[in-house]
Amino acid sequence: MRIGIICLLLAYGLSQFYRAFLAVLTPYLGAEIGTTPETLATASSLWFVAFAALQIPVGIALDKIGPRRTTALLFGLGTGGGAAIFALATQPWHITVAMTLIGAGCAPVLVSSYYIFARIYSPAVFATLAGAVIAIGSFGNISSSYPLAWALGFLGWRETVWCLAALSVLTAALIQWRVVDPPRVEGSTGSLRDVMAIRSLWPIYALLFVSYAPVAAISGLWVGPYTHDIFGLDAAGIGASALVIGVSIAVGSLLYGPAERLLRSRKFVAMGGSAIMAVALLVLSATAGQSLALSIVLFACVGFFGANFPVLMAHGRGFLPPHLTGRGVTFMNLFSIGGVGILQFTSGRVFGAIPPQPATAPYAGIFLMFGLIVAVGVAIYAFSREGARNI
Repeated sequence: MRIGIICLLLAYGLSQFYRAFLAVLTPYLGAEIGTTPETLATASSLWFVAFAALQIPVGIALDKIGPRRTTALLFGLGTGGGAAIFALATQPWHITVAMTLIGAGCAPVLVSSYYIFARIYSPAVFATLAGAVIAIGSFGNISSSYPLAWALGFLGWRETVWCLAALSVLTAALIQWRVVDPPRVEGSTGSLRDVMAIRSLWPIYALLFVSYAPVAAISGLWVGPYTHDIFGLDAAGIGASALVIGVSIAVGSLLYGPAERLLRSRKFVAMGGSAIMAVALLVLSATAGQSLALSIVLFACVGFFGANFPVLMAHGRGFLPPHLTGRGVTFMNLFSIGGVGILQFTSGRVFGAIPPQPATAPYAGIFLMFGLIVAVGVAIYAFSREGARNI
């Protein structure tokens, strides 16, 4: 089981890499293929839309056939195949198709790990284990920053993506070989309708929908165009900026689990983190373009305090019976990733709708939008129940 978890962690690191690597590729894709920030925002949003769209069938597959075959098949065909299309791209729409396939392939990776944790480990440590997965997987996010910029300069962007395609296929093969499925739950497996009927989860869905979207959008896309257009950074400079965000996400993911155990409240730890992130986003909007250092510090705050996904998942997990684990975990993840896809797409439309006079105006509008929607999510989540910590 431990070796299987390591294989899933490798796949999740690649998933984090793919969702964030467009930021550093921005100058290359724009110069060679003619992509724009708006088209890249669309491609990035479709990664998350495809990821989210498969959460319900993935949840059924986890309960019916287990995580091993579900993850190996989708990751090998979707992620490996999508990366190959990306490496062959000659038109902007090729990037969109590739990112959609990659997102579909990455859909089962994280929830497969969470499914295994929920089935074989104590609920009291779920948030810590879930946070550890995010933190370790964040090395993929970190690798998509400065290390990717170095590889692009050394190998070229097409050659780099071909290497990623090969690594993805190899990882899928390792998952098929080494992951061990937990024993199936005897009796009824329930239905998605049963999950939707659990009213205690409804306020949690609201914060899940908005809490990860700013983190993913900034680290995976907008840090690139923003620092390039406003501060004149090249690929290496963008990579260094993205590296700071990636490290902040990893550190936050590691610390949220111990924090909720220390304070004995999943609800208030998650709510407090999102509230601070909302404030950081509003300050980013108000100070857009004033200082590169200030922008990077605020980006790091968004990454650190926005890394509360494991605590939110642990909060929701406490209301799920064992036979609904697969469907419940994936349905919660659907709200998180679906929110990223929808709001990433919306951020591209906001960018295109605001006249660039001054040049910071479209970016300030994006940060303002994210800050306000996170504040609304926090307000709804405030009505959630804490729930018992041993279920």
